[in-house]
Amino acid sequence: MPREHFGPDYPYLPRAAVLSFEEISRLAGIFEALGAEKLRLTGGEPLLRRDVHKLVELLRACSSMELAMTSNGSLLHRQAQALADAGLDRITISLDSTQDATFQAINDVEFSVDRVMAGIDAAQVAGLEPIKINAVVRRNVNEGSILELASFGRQRGHTVRFIEFMDVGHTNCWEQSNVVPASEIVSRIHARFPLEPIQPAYRGEVATRYRYLDGAGEVGVIASVTAPFCGDCSRARLSADGHLYTCLFASEGLDLRAPLRRGDSDEELARLIEGRWATHTDRYSEQRAVRSNNVAPVEMSYIGG
Repeated sequence: MPREHFGPDYPYLPRAAVLSFEEISRLAGIFEALGAEKLRLTGGEPLLRRDVHKLVELLRACSSMELAMTSNGSLLHRQAQALADAGLDRITISLDSTQDATFQAINDVEFSVDRVMAGIDAAQVAGLEPIKINAVVRRNVNEGSILELASFGRQRGHTVRFIEFMDVGHTNCWEQSNVVPASEIVSRIHARFPLEPIQPAYRGEVATRYRYLDGAGEVGVIASVTAPFCGDCSRARLSADGHLYTCLFASEGLDLRAPLRRGDSDEELARLIEGRWATHTDRYSEQRAVRSNNVAPVEMSYIGG
């Protein structure tokens, strides 16, 4: 969330516009009844939501889905144990470099990598495993961190997933020339730490996985720019204000907050969700080259990754 776009004067959502924990839990239950198997809390930064561990408790109480979270890790050292105690299964942490200068430049933050590392340590102690590390790679910004991050994952036993820089929203100044292709990332790692491909663990897995030949774990790449996987996408996203998005790059969502608050039944809400899912045709990554640039997709900070 670049400061020049999201500064002190930015009109953030009023509290009344944001779904309550109880509303989120109710919708999660409806999604599970419709066949959802995994639930992930993202952001923005989910640990900024006050008492987010209480949301985890509610979700765990009403759901048997795998419950995960993606966080920038900056507050995790304080909250990891509470999240684990509440029922969170595992966590993914965003870390784009192990070097402070590069990390702060790419994330526009003022805190040190050490704080994220402390969060990773706390998550490991709390048992929020397997821990995955997500790193977005940008040309001429942090491609020099690829081997450092791969080494970190190998040493610590964490799976690092390198993500191609994507054109989400309109505030990240995306250009095709900034993309480091997944094939190049894999080649760089393979030259230092030989790899072999692994079959996907399930249909629709977004990361292409590789195993280190020396047995030091695995690494993944997410190539939504150079090798789109829209045809196997099975993800839906619920924004903080209750809109359902059927694509990471969607520009509009289906309002579930209004029918939720006017008293619609679970069955009525399920029909709305089913209707949108059955008719959605989002294939942005596959159609990127022919899509108009006049309509920007929703910001990733609004609906997560």
